[in-house]
Amino acid sequence: MQKLKDKVILITGANRGIGKSLVKAALGKGAAKVYATSRNISKIPDFDDDRVVPLALDITNSKQIAEILERTRDVQILINNAGSLRPGTILEGEKSRMEEDMQTNYHGTVDMMRQFASVLEKNAPSKIVNIVSIVAYSPFPSIAGYSASKAALFSASLSVRTELSKRGVMIQIVNPGAIDTDMNKGSDWDMPKPDNVAKIIMDRVETDELEIIPDTRGLTMFSAWRQEPSNLAAIFDKIYHG
Repeated sequence: MQKLKDKVILITGANRGIGKSLVKAALGKGAAKVYATSRNISKIPDFDDDRVVPLALDITNSKQIAEILERTRDVQILINNAGSLRPGTILEGEKSRMEEDMQTNYHGTVDMMRQFASVLEKNAPSKIVNIVSIVAYSPFPSIAGYSASKAALFSASLSVRTELSKRGVMIQIVNPGAIDTDMNKGSDWDMPKPDNVAKIIMDRVETDELEIIPDTRGLTMFSAWRQEPSNLAAIFDKIYHG
């Protein structure tokens, strides 16, 4: 049974990368409506589908979230995908870049969950799907601010899962490895295409999988961490030091 068929879905950061692919995957699953949001509405691609409703939304703007909430009270599935990645280490990176990542990836996403929780409860059974990262398990030093923000989001997602467990709202967490998107532009890693990853994510959203790792590299890293957390840290240490 297709659990996404005829559902109303809101996807943040839908202008490119995995967000754009998630919109296409949701349409392919038979969603009744997809709210596709981006800071700049002009950058949202033409999906050539009347079910897509483009909306301008900066998740770091609490007032704007409240305004969008009033226009999307039929949402049943919230996919928090919007994020930022600023390179830099803890000791030598620009502090302002770390703060930008934390503001978007953590504070902005938490604000989305806080404001949409009552609507999702009203529309239950419903879901929040948070796109986090494999670095939630162990930081990668060259993107230390991003890693810290995603680890914080992972923890917050677990907390919200417990808070909403008796209110008909499921929390699913997606921890992908590196995906072939603009965010990872310039990397020489062999990375999967976002369209393929998005399809896997949506398949597993339908099956109510709580922890979703949609790619081979991510699974390899998770397996190393699950066996012994220091193993994943050792992998990142080796990558960082060449």
